Amino acid sequence: MSAKKVTAKAAAKKKAPAAVEHLTHAQAKAELVRLALEISLHDKRYYQDDAPKISDAEYDALRRRVGDIEARFPDLLTAESPSQRVGAQPLGRFAKVRHAVPMLSLGNAFSDEDVADFIERIQRFLKLDEIPAIVAEPKIDGLSLSLRYQNGELVTAATRGDGFEGEDVTANVRTIKDIPNTLKGKAIPAVCEIRGEVYMRTADFLELNKKQAEAEDTVFANPRNSAAGSLRQKDPSITASRPLKFFAYTWGEMSETPADTQFGMIKWMAKAGFVTNPRTTLCKSVDEALTFYRGIGAERDTLGYDIDGVVYKVDRLDWQNRLGFVSRSPRWAIAHKFAAEQATTVMNGIDIQVGRTGALTPVARLAPVTVGGVVVSNATLHNEDYIKGIGNDGEPIRDGVDIRVGDTVVVQRAGDVIPQVVSVVLDKRPKDAKPYKFPDTCPVCGSHAVREEGEVVKRCTGALICPAQAVEKLKHFVSRNAFDIEGFGDKQVQEFYADDLVKSAVDIFTLEKRDARSSSKLMQREGYGEVSVRNLFSAINERRRIELNRLIYGLGIRHVGEGNAKLLARHYGTVEAFERAMRAAGKGHDSEAYEDLNDIEGVGEVVADAVVEFFAEPRNLKAFHDLLGEIEVLPVEQARKDTPVAGKTVVFTGSLTKFTRDEAKAAAERLGAKVSGSVSKKTDYVVAGEDAGSKLTKAKELGVAVLSEDEWLKLIG
Repeated sequence: MSAKKVTAKAAAKKKAPAAVEHLTHAQAKAELVRLALEISLHDKRYYQDDAPKISDAEYDALRRRVGDIEARFPDLLTAESPSQRVGAQPLGRFAKVRHAVPMLSLGNAFSDEDVADFIERIQRFLKLDEIPAIVAEPKIDGLSLSLRYQNGELVTAATRGDGFEGEDVTANVRTIKDIPNTLKGKAIPAVCEIRGEVYMRTADFLELNKKQAEAEDTVFANPRNSAAGSLRQKDPSITASRPLKFFAYTWGEMSETPADTQFGMIKWMAKAGFVTNPRTTLCKSVDEALTFYRGIGAERDTLGYDIDGVVYKVDRLDWQNRLGFVSRSPRWAIAHKFAAEQATTVMNGIDIQVGRTGALTPVARLAPVTVGGVVVSNATLHNEDYIKGIGNDGEPIRDGVDIRVGDTVVVQRAGDVIPQVVSVVLDKRPKDAKPYKFPDTCPVCGSHAVREEGEVVKRCTGALICPAQAVEKLKHFVSRNAFDIEGFGDKQVQEFYADDLVKSAVDIFTLEKRDARSSSKLMQREGYGEVSVRNLFSAINERRRIELNRLIYGLGIRHVGEGNAKLLARHYGTVEAFERAMRAAGKGHDSEAYEDLNDIEGVGEVVADAVVEFFAEPRNLKAFHDLLGEIEVLPVEQARKDTPVAGKTVVFTGSLTKFTRDEAKAAAERLGAKVSGSVSKKTDYVVAGEDAGSKLTKAKELGVAVLSEDEWLKLIG
């Protein structure tokens, strides 16, 4: 084995999850924030832009590290965590489709031991003595698609999107020969959602790229990007001209299930007219599953289409239902990923990018290199410590070797994305190569850049004057999940900011008055006539009435994403109550308002502190009130109250014998209850199992109703 491969493996070993054990609570908070921001960016690039910027292996490592940190510090788990969501929001070029059953992601296995642990967890959960039958199937590297049939006829086709809402690509999908418009057979469910992967065969991809190059048109990086780009064409005739294929392997909503096993359902799909993967195999042991994995891995280059691993699923559907879901993934399935590919190249430079929160992120500029058939030329370097060869836990990575401009570096990738710098080939380091000095000033505005205690990134301090931050904050404010003003997107934000027309959020809503006073300077702009200006003002005025969660999200408070914004909005109901509570919570962590905020299931201390700090800043308050003077914030609709526990707060404690803790929590939430991890005077019920401890004691002290497991089951029916 070459020295560079040994070095790369050593570096990977040093980044193993065990390093999480050395994190302090403060370091863990900061690390989760960094990981959430980075994963969110990569999700957008992968799911929306079809242009990912890191390798599959690096992305999986980021998510795995999030899970490890949250397992060690469960109080840091929030609803906005990457472990609680999948994918990215749909682009908006197509109509939106809400999935009747969410399209969730899979957990990952990276070793034989991970697969064995997966099987053992299933046995423990189901209390089985024998190993359950497992269906193993190649993991196709394509674009996930959901096909809805009613009475056997295709009515809707949608991409996965963020897992809950995707894009309507029905017209395009009807041009794919592998997808039937009408299902075959007699036993067809009235409602039937078939799901699978749109992909492109390797030979077809190469031929398409050849034609694209001859026509001086877009040349795709790989089959996955080619398939995604082909499916998302506004003109279905373009999609029809592309050689797209489809493998069916799972389902969503079904009015009735034609089989009682995963393998049986795949056989039924084939009879109904779908193409299913002939390599799908039923395994009766861990060894059989791993043998399949190694066999398909050895044949990977000869399959004719890209795969990036193997998916294992519990065969019996009743067991799948019992196992249910945890976080963003089903308990009954896992993806066993293939190892990354590597190559060597030269690092020509390091650029610094400034993000919406002022974070300074270094980006490596690489001499173009082909890794697994894809040409790559840059990679994220994460932060200052990563360049120095120091991990976020303070331990050395890459054997402690720093990265310098001019270095020959080993990069790795898996699938179709830009690589991670794994190690440095020291014997090729130029003699004049100097350690990289991370800047102390913002490259955009020149403000001092600081690194707060417990943080792994440097941030620009010029929040109010830095164009990089101001423009990005405005882009966030008008983004799809915030105010979503039609015709006022990223391009308009940049142009209007540069021309001093819009410098803050409130400026958007005063633009019409100011433009009238200046004899409509807008109509003097290129591309703006009377109609377009009128339409712009109309779109802005339509968003003067806004939902509370959109407002909270649009404020751009650090750590407050779409999920947390919804939690806060649901909890406080009105903007007045929300502001009062946040200002009261600023009086200290021992205040009743802060305790109430921190006790919201899924919020946590990091988010609570960020929101409180936002409202404690006088300039933020002024900007907030200026904005409220121009808009009307709609109160949150009251939750349904058609179950005995809807709107109630429930705490489960002790050893539960009738059901697992996860099953109990899932059932309570389905019935509209809020499940909390701590007991307070706002708790309605404490469900106590055997050996209940301090939570039961506190419930009795506060006079909270205590139920046995049987009493809880009787209450919820």
